Amino acid sequence: MTGRARVGWLGAAGLALLLPLTGCAGSGTTADTARTEVQHLLDRRSAALLRHDEPAYAATGTRTEYTRLRALPLASWAYRVTGVRRTATGATADAELNYRVAGYDTAPVDAQRTLTLGRTADGKWYVAADEPARQAGQQLWDQGSVTVVRGAHSLVLGTGRTQAELRAYAGLADRAVPTVSRVWGGDWSRRVVVLVPRSLAGMGGLLGSPAADYRGIAAVTTGEVGGSGKAPADRVVVNPEAYAVLGDLGKQVVLTHETTHVATRAHTTAATPLWLSEGYADWIGYLGTGRTPTEVAPELTRAVRDGLTPAALPTDKDFGFTSDPVKLAQAYESGWLACRMIAGHWGTARLGAFYRAVGDRQQRAGAVEAALKTVLGTTPEAFTESWRAYVRSQLG
Repeated sequence: MTGRARVGWLGAAGLALLLPLTGCAGSGTTADTARTEVQHLLDRRSAALLRHDEPAYAATGTRTEYTRLRALPLASWAYRVTGVRRTATGATADAELNYRVAGYDTAPVDAQRTLTLGRTADGKWYVAADEPARQAGQQLWDQGSVTVVRGAHSLVLGTGRTQAELRAYAGLADRAVPTVSRVWGGDWSRRVVVLVPRSLAGMGGLLGSPAADYRGIAAVTTGEVGGSGKAPADRVVVNPEAYAVLGDLGKQVVLTHETTHVATRAHTTAATPLWLSEGYADWIGYLGTGRTPTEVAPELTRAVRDGLTPAALPTDKDFGFTSDPVKLAQAYESGWLACRMIAGHWGTARLGAFYRAVGDRQQRAGAVEAALKTVLGTTPEAFTESWRAYVRSQLG
């Protein structure tokens, strides 16, 4: 499933209170001094968090974040101040937060933050609030205290969830990782981070998008499209409301699907069409489940039996979460059948090689065509006709 990731506000009244740090002789020095002071404050705050020194952290301002974050295993945590603006009661700072979860992130996760700053009687700055920047997605701790469960191959982080609930997610993820590795190979971290917010609204907050966009989506993985292989570990973000209505098999299929996105990230680029990335993730997700094509693809089955076999593979637009749910289901089912056909006709290894060959191109134009020729020895026209015949034979 496609991933995204991108909150705070400043109304007109707040704008009226902003007092610039520039505009008079020597004001540049004043601005630089304030920015340096705030940077030093945040450096002390970060160091206190990393060494679990709550008194030192409290000395820099509000300890809300410390309470919410203390269970999170952090390898690094640092702010870079990008701007400071005076207000009637203190200042507002824009900052880029970089952090790594120990044992999982190979590079820092970036988050844009807005900090509200107060000043003591003796002129020292302190942090009054630390929130997502406007139009930036929330972090899990913005929604409450983070509970942590470690699995054999997974780290599950939740808010408003019991340890028992999170352990169930860890069990599913721990089964998914070796399943994916057996098929895809071992050239990935073989670890997965799962975020379980309190609600659908929490999921939307983490993804920086309206919650309604994900109402029927059980989970998404951030960052799998356009991955460079140098990015930090992806996050599997669960919609607890949609996930709760799934049976045991459905829950496992979803976690295995999302884990496939994590595994294939380095070879999933702008060149990779969604029918391939989503179809491949579904193909691994359903491997070994015993489900028949008509059971996995009920919407496409209905279309085929009504004489409406698709003329072409679905476009990326067909996978939009806000599109018609029937057409969305048909898009996923079409991609799954395309990958199933490749595995059945050319073999599992050739399917993986095809995926890599497409993703190793940096531009969409010609990527699928070239991989069809070099890896599968066919043409787009012949492949499409073979796929349409396969769809009819499996679902008709």
